[in-house]
Amino acid sequence: MAKYGEGDKRWIVEDRPDGANVHNWHWAETDCIEWSRNLLSSLLSDKTLIDGEGNLVIKTKKLERLDGEAYVNIRKGKIIPGYEISLSLSWEGEAKDSEGNTLLKADGVVEIPYIADENADEDPEIRVIVKDEGPIGKRLKDAFLAKGKPFVLEQVRAYVSAMARGGPAKEELEVKKPVKKPAEGEKTAATSATTTTVVAAKKKEKKKEGFKTITMSEKFSCRAGNLFEIMMDENRWKGFTQSNARISKEVGGEFSIFDGAVTGRNMELVEGKLIVQKWRFGNWPDGIQSTVRLTFEEPEPGVTVVKLTQTDVPEEDRYGNATVVENTERGWRDLIFLKIRAVFGFGI
Repeated sequence: MAKYGEGDKRWIVEDRPDGANVHNWHWAETDCIEWSRNLLSSLLSDKTLIDGEGNLVIKTKKLERLDGEAYVNIRKGKIIPGYEISLSLSWEGEAKDSEGNTLLKADGVVEIPYIADENADEDPEIRVIVKDEGPIGKRLKDAFLAKGKPFVLEQVRAYVSAMARGGPAKEELEVKKPVKKPAEGEKTAATSATTTTVVAAKKKEKKKEGFKTITMSEKFSCRAGNLFEIMMDENRWKGFTQSNARISKEVGGEFSIFDGAVTGRNMELVEGKLIVQKWRFGNWPDGIQSTVRLTFEEPEPGVTVVKLTQTDVPEEDRYGNATVVENTERGWRDLIFLKIRAVFGFGI
């Protein structure tokens, strides 16, 4: 045991020449708020959006304000970004007549009240304000909405993508990555000689890189048939999730749940015993589908055990956020199984 005022060395991560995070006992957190301010300023400031088109000139000026928090956590090489920020961007517009004479110069502001990691797959709300609300000022505002809003959204997406890749912590991660040196006396022939079997095995392994399998076992106080029916009935889904659902009860039929956030197809259905479906979340990379297998067992009358296996769950979504597996597990536990117990009284 360590003395008072001293740390127990087993739990202290020391600075090492190779930069290694010893034993990975802690999260390595990097504050990204100033980096975020600098990046968004460079992406958004001093950009010409319209230069003479329709006798209008519209330019962004500067990032006036960026508030909130932004950080990146890294553990065992896994990047987990976190941010909740708001910003204000100034802009200016000028309207001219057909002879090039200035009709109006007006200043404006773009407000983005909320950019957050929890909504990384959604575009944020953008408010465009012009300080002259007359007919020409409204024309400038409409032009900014048409050309400037898509530009601002594109830069926000670039920021979200950069945070997902590690932000300023990415460079630090690359610098600290230890370089493995070949063993002394290692023979070239030994490293180059591989059998067809090994090559095939490596190719198979590479194909599954970046995917995980989720397994759960949950117990309910009900008959297996009752639980099976709840999982396959769209009206009950709407009830316990408080969201829209559309569910086919036929093999090969499609379903859409959680307001369309999850879509898929029924692959195998055995009433009261088995559900096999293809599941896909809207923010997953294109073409990726997982396989959900739910088995329903009754070890005794009135007690049902549901066993879940979900294979081929991607570790990252289309924006590079490495929280897919964690969010999917939480969704099954808190938004499906827990809600079923609470709404239908099936708790044990």
